[in-house]
Amino acid sequence: MSTEPSARPVTDLAGEKYVRLTTFRRSGEPVPTPVWVVGDGGALLVTTPASSGKVKRLRHTPRVELAQCDQRGRVAEGAPVVAGVSEVLADAATQERLRALMAGKYGLLYRLIRLSEAVSARLGRAGGTRVALRITDPPAGPPVDPPPASSWEPSGEPGGGA
Repeated sequence: MSTEPSARPVTDLAGEKYVRLTTFRRSGEPVPTPVWVVGDGGALLVTTPASSGKVKRLRHTPRVELAQCDQRGRVAEGAPVVAGVSEVLADAATQERLRALMAGKYGLLYRLIRLSEAVSARLGRAGGTRVALRITDPPAGPPVDPPPASSWEPSGEPGGGA
């Protein structure tokens, strides 16, 4: 697998069954997770529990990397890595659109997972509410997030310099 993200658009991965979504801890350490994705115009959508580690990491570092993978998150040798930026969306309209797109792409398997979640919720074992992750291409220019705090060095000027 390539280590540097390619310039491919994130939507190139919309047709893949599984995509490895890599989020980043504050330290910069990558955390990969295999996910289902659907295309939504110029973006990808992913569903995840609102309390997931992905959501917590994305709230402070929106930068992500994506690569086609198998259901266990294994990426084939030479597979390109695609850079992206994610935002967490919880509005009802996005949730409805995401459910319809997922049901259309993943069919019966998606419906069975939704049923399993509904049964778990009734039994008091629910994972909580779900949110959508909307992933788009990164903006041109400087990196999406600042360097880790450990790389910051004071300028020696009052106010930290500018």
